[in-house]
Amino acid sequence: MKGPLVALVGPTAVGKTELSIELALRMDAEVVSCDSMQIYRHMDIGTAKPSLAERRGVPHHLIDIVDPGEAFNVAKYQDLARRAIDDILARGKLPLLVGGTGLYLRAVTTDYLFPMPEANWEVRENLRRQAGEIGVRGLYEKLREVDSVAAGRIHPNDLRRITRALEVYILTGRPISKLQEGHEGRVFHYDPTVTICLTRNRANLYARINARVDRMMEMGLVDEVRWLLEHGNRRALTSGQATGYKELTYYMDGLCTLDEAVNLIKRNTRRYAKRQITWFKKEPGVTWVNLDMFRNFSEAVENIQHLLEGKLDDMKNR
Repeated sequence: MKGPLVALVGPTAVGKTELSIELALRMDAEVVSCDSMQIYRHMDIGTAKPSLAERRGVPHHLIDIVDPGEAFNVAKYQDLARRAIDDILARGKLPLLVGGTGLYLRAVTTDYLFPMPEANWEVRENLRRQAGEIGVRGLYEKLREVDSVAAGRIHPNDLRRITRALEVYILTGRPISKLQEGHEGRVFHYDPTVTICLTRNRANLYARINARVDRMMEMGLVDEVRWLLEHGNRRALTSGQATGYKELTYYMDGLCTLDEAVNLIKRNTRRYAKRQITWFKKEPGVTWVNLDMFRNFSEAVENIQHLLEGKLDDMKNR
């Protein structure tokens, strides 16, 4: 497909949202969300979803498109994102793919294929019951027995991904890692495609994460989670496994104090940021930009805009 497509990715709390909106205003672009949790309605605070005021009139696509209890997968995202991008290109504007979900980035920018089976809620419920009986670590050990490669990529406490990997094995008889082999697309779907990954010095990034969690609590994250639990089936919520929501559910179930839940959110968010950085390091054609190298926000925007425009011109003139 003819582009251009610009992707602005990076770890959580690095500063993608504000920067992307300013770039969109300057470059006549529209934002396509590349965030696996901002797709859900009613999950605003905990996903750091930009408000309408913060978007400053810039169109944002693939935000608030499904309810928290609805089934959603990467293949659906790939289809919807590419439709949005194609529409933006057809109108003569620049699509700006923004977020931190690495698999979503790969699904859109490369010819990545998804041979995975649809969710089977009976299988999932059975696996979750097993987790209740033998613990998440016990379920993780079951995954190690059938798919050590996938187990090596998944955190032992990540119930959602452990469950999905076991579900795929049960439904297909093949390890999820094997199904993914040979489908890691490296041919870009849009030409030209420019991917910028934002980063910061580790200590600064972690401080920003901690501060953002504190702001989320002040904004009413506890009330947001309480409302979601009262209006949805938590057992069927992929969204309920999102960092921030999961830990506050522990608190509301009396499994920990509020302070303990907040500290867990901060810790788990820092760990997630580290995994994001590791993922993006494996992506093809990524240009890394450390935002801490700039004196202020304006300087960062100007330099990244210049970088993007230069790369797009170079690729068009190949």
